[in-house]
Amino acid sequence: MSHEITVTATRTRGRARTPAEPIIRRTLHDELLERIRQMIIEGALPPGDKVPEKQLCERFGVSRTPLREALKVLASEGLVTLTPNRGATIADLTLDDLEQAFPVMGALEALSGELACANITDSELARIRRVHEKMVAHYEARELAPYFRTNQKIHELILAAARNRTLSSLYRSLEGRIRQARYLANMSATRWAQAVQEHERILKALEAHDGAALAQILKSHLANKFETVKEALTESYRAK
Repeated sequence: MSHEITVTATRTRGRARTPAEPIIRRTLHDELLERIRQMIIEGALPPGDKVPEKQLCERFGVSRTPLREALKVLASEGLVTLTPNRGATIADLTLDDLEQAFPVMGALEALSGELACANITDSELARIRRVHEKMVAHYEARELAPYFRTNQKIHELILAAARNRTLSSLYRSLEGRIRQARYLANMSATRWAQAVQEHERILKALEAHDGAALAQILKSHLANKFETVKEALTESYRAK
């Protein structure tokens, strides 16, 4: 998948050493996959719609082969449904599916927090704090789309700090559906404020290396997200 090259800064006279940070070089497959995944999560490709393969190939300047490889991955994540001789459609979000997926993701988030508290470095903590501050700025400006992206980035950085490939693989298989559901569900002002407060608690527990506390906060945080999603989907069903 993605190739990482770690660039180590050298010490120069009169200057402090710059912390090393990875430079991510995406393959065509990874870049195409992420762009289509984001379109699905943000609703540009709505549930139930047929995937417009020709338009996507033209938009991203790719042939059908890499596009279809990307769609196979998205199908494995539950974001796309592949039907022989009928092509691909964006998978519908059902309350049944989400009621099963959210508790599993909650358990994975909890384990991610515990392991991160045991393994995280000072530079990783500093980066998470910077992303957290950016997320709060988006919240204060009521910028929902960038808020969601920075919010998700925090969870991804905690997962990376856990340093467990098996956990990462299981997490990735579920996160697309969870993000899609969250993105399509409108948050009330009260719930949005609560979510930001929960992230403050997440950061404090992480900085204190309190794995048990962070596990519980992350699990509760996801359960609260599900209540928001559940209310939105229930309302949507009633309107039909």
